[in-house]
Amino acid sequence: MASERSLEVLRVIVQDYVASREPVGSKSIVERHAFGVSAATIRNDMALLEEEELITAPHTSSGRIPTDKGYRVFVDQLADLQPLTNAQRTAIETFLGQSADLDDVLSRAVRLLSQLTSQVALVQYPSFAAARVRHVELVPIGSTRVMSVLITDRGRVDQAVIDIAEAPDEVFLGELRAKINRAIVGKSLAESTGLLGSLTDRFSPERAGMVAQVANSLIEQVAANRHDRLVMAGTANLVRTEEDFSGNLYPVLEAIEEQVTLLKLFHEMGIDPSTVTVSIGRENAEFGLADASVLTSGYASSETGLARLGVLGPTRMDYSNNMAAVRAVARYLSRLLGEETR
Repeated sequence: MASERSLEVLRVIVQDYVASREPVGSKSIVERHAFGVSAATIRNDMALLEEEELITAPHTSSGRIPTDKGYRVFVDQLADLQPLTNAQRTAIETFLGQSADLDDVLSRAVRLLSQLTSQVALVQYPSFAAARVRHVELVPIGSTRVMSVLITDRGRVDQAVIDIAEAPDEVFLGELRAKINRAIVGKSLAESTGLLGSLTDRFSPERAGMVAQVANSLIEQVAANRHDRLVMAGTANLVRTEEDFSGNLYPVLEAIEEQVTLLKLFHEMGIDPSTVTVSIGRENAEFGLADASVLTSGYASSETGLARLGVLGPTRMDYSNNMAAVRAVARYLSRLLGEETR
């Protein structure tokens, strides 16, 4: 087992390598850190860390870099999560506090988290699967266009513009609106899908085409509220760290494009609003992210329960800062949405 001093050596190797991207040697450790021992003693500690597969020598370099296992030990035992500065906290509260609605607050949260960490930031929409329909509105916005507005009891508002084949008259729109609301208001989103599918049966055949278009649009809006989805920001940050992905960003970009992959990884990592969960390197291999680390935490809404947010980046990342940022944004998001997590 690595000694206490050896673990401190691992800590500085991780920190120095993250800062410089250069392998770390015993001489630089002695010069930069106050261990009070010789370079030969540090080399012995490094040899022990190498035996434990916590560090490795890239190519023929005399320096060492952390392995995935080394990063794991650092995250589990050595990472020092410094609280964000007052200026950073004020920036979070000010920026997120200006949000107009849920879409805006999540968009702001993901952009802010990307700026704080310089990584790809990910925020999962809260699950609205248990939501019920509060109201449906149909608004004519042109001679052949109608806007459908779906409002749930969780405060979610979803809009869609429908291009219809014939000009709708306000009397018929009023009738259609009334029958839709009588059919699905108070119903769960799952129930609403089936009820909307049979909506055309309530109208004359000459109206069936327009009714079907409106019903199909509302079915799509209902589906969008029932399914998990992510909002992301900071993908351009990957280019800055391309060397850390073995020179091949394609698997990472493919995983980002396929939200299903990231959502599956999120679910496998679990969800806990009181801490930050970290999945490192080879732990993500089955998702095509063997060179990446993912940090997540839960945020809570009094209406929708828990959802996740986090960051994705190379294994060579500033775990302490990034974990602190993820935790801080998650906690503020929980307070903003009505339930402080801890």
